[in-house]
Amino acid sequence: MHINCIMPKPENQGCNNTLQDLPTMLEPIFPITLKFEEVVYKVKLEDIKCKEKTILNGVSGMVFPGEILAMLGPSGSGKTTLLSALGGRLGGKLLCGKITYNSLPFSGTIKRRTGFVAQDDVLYPHLTVFETLLFTALLRLPSTLAHESKVGQVERVVAELGLSRVRNSMIGGPLVRGLSGGEKKRVSIGQEMLINPSLLLLDEPTSGLDSTTALRIMTILKGLAEGGRTVITTIHQPSSRLYHMFHKVVLLSEGRPIYYGSASSALEYFSSFGFSTSLTMNPADLLLDLASGIGPESKHAMEQGEAMEQEKKQVRETLISAYENNISTRLKSELCNLETTTYPWKKDTSNIARINTKGEQWCTSWWHQFKVLVQRGMKERRFEAFNRLRIFQVLSVAFLGGLLWWHTPESHIEDRVALIFFFSVFWGFYPLYNAVFTFPQERRMLIKERTSGMYKLSSYFLARTIGDLPLELALPTAFVFIIYWMGGLKPNPIVFVLSLIVVLYNVLVAQSLGLAIGAILMDIKPATTLASVTTLVFLIAGGYYVQQIPPFIVWLKYLSYSYYCYKLLLGVQYQQNDTYPCIKMGNKWEWCKVVDVPAVKSMGLDHLWIDVCVLGLMLVGYRLLAYLALQRVR
Repeated sequence: MHINCIMPKPENQGCNNTLQDLPTMLEPIFPITLKFEEVVYKVKLEDIKCKEKTILNGVSGMVFPGEILAMLGPSGSGKTTLLSALGGRLGGKLLCGKITYNSLPFSGTIKRRTGFVAQDDVLYPHLTVFETLLFTALLRLPSTLAHESKVGQVERVVAELGLSRVRNSMIGGPLVRGLSGGEKKRVSIGQEMLINPSLLLLDEPTSGLDSTTALRIMTILKGLAEGGRTVITTIHQPSSRLYHMFHKVVLLSEGRPIYYGSASSALEYFSSFGFSTSLTMNPADLLLDLASGIGPESKHAMEQGEAMEQEKKQVRETLISAYENNISTRLKSELCNLETTTYPWKKDTSNIARINTKGEQWCTSWWHQFKVLVQRGMKERRFEAFNRLRIFQVLSVAFLGGLLWWHTPESHIEDRVALIFFFSVFWGFYPLYNAVFTFPQERRMLIKERTSGMYKLSSYFLARTIGDLPLELALPTAFVFIIYWMGGLKPNPIVFVLSLIVVLYNVLVAQSLGLAIGAILMDIKPATTLASVTTLVFLIAGGYYVQQIPPFIVWLKYLSYSYYCYKLLLGVQYQQNDTYPCIKMGNKWEWCKVVDVPAVKSMGLDHLWIDVCVLGLMLVGYRLLAYLALQRVR
């Protein structure tokens, strides 16, 4: 059989416009028969040059609508990798084989008809169950569907998955009390059910759940399969009750298949080779033991050492040989002869032909995606942006600073200059540190939603950055209002407004750098370390602490946004010809020029528009860098 490498498809945005005719009950429109033949997947080992490790090695099978296929095997056997390959989430020259959906290759339209539930429930903790499902529906269902219909679809999914009791409860997270593990899993399944999928893939849907909750989840999946969906799931160690719900089983051992067929026939198959037990046990336990190389009557099962490893190797070789001789040949023949228009559960297959790869497009417009993402972001982050600790932190610093600089006399110009520099420093590092966490914290959510084709990266990026502006700019505005007047700076409304604008401008630039650092590293620890080093360097080179920087490193200050903010604030507060009382002679003051003050003289008060433009370039450049870095996230 000729095997073609599955080349990576361009990121798809296909949409199924027929969803505008969503039925009252969730019934799939397009049944999908999935075939996978001789799937091989390898990864390059980073520590060994030109060395590859085989994760999957010649896995084949087929799943019909109405069936549940379970992938069993010990940890590291390749279950999740195979599931990702079947869901179109693996690509490149290292993935080879043939995977078809009704004899068609993976495409945007098929992607839109495929639901993928990851092992971990990636959900926003501060949204309710209904809000979570509603925002998913607004992003994943086509714009041709009325808003009321999307809400109705959400209500139907909530009812079908038994979530009505907790529909208005928060999802919850590490710091927020919310749903139980089983309820979160049902919400994750519900997100995929909203698109009315024909193919549903689930990675360890019962992981971490008690037996009763796991049974309820599998009962829901069985009901979905009976409605005509093709369901494929990985599962680590199912109970006997769960095992008997499966129609077919693929058993993997170190990436190689050792069984494919009916779940009810597995024990009989292995018994024919002498792998049977006199004990009454869960069939899944026996299969997992065999996949691990442990025979049912093994004398070394609890031992470690060379004898055990040799026995495991012999068991695996026997099972692999048996698979090649008894299953592989027959399976290849069935796959070659399979007519995708033949379905054991449904005679009318006229809808099959309607699946095609033409007319691939985003289900919703860019503007619609942007609006929905802004609304969702505001709802999710309203608790984070205006939490009591953050408000107390900013306001307490403002009042304390105002008391320390309380009505600073005009003659104490050094103190006034220090206050101006404090503006640029505090609102240089504070927004930067907050922004560094933005994308690393949302990395898993971004990967999940973009892999599902929910929105364009540009709509997400602008919504995430622009939607934060009202929240991010409110606190610095309050800060400036407090400390400016308490500190005794120029009581001129125009000067005050200009100073506020410069501070807010600096906040946006600092935030942009933080977003870029977070997007490039996508790891909180190294990102915060780099942010600490960057802010420290910018602080030192900001023009206040070191006024005469050596020529060979003077270029460093021109990279510091704190330098430009400090200079602009000085330029707003003082003019070239301004004077201040510097020396008191009896009852009279001698007046000196402001530009002669060393701290001001080293900065200068001219060419302010150049500084505005440089900050503008930094603002655009850092955000563009962050956007380009996010494109690498897969």
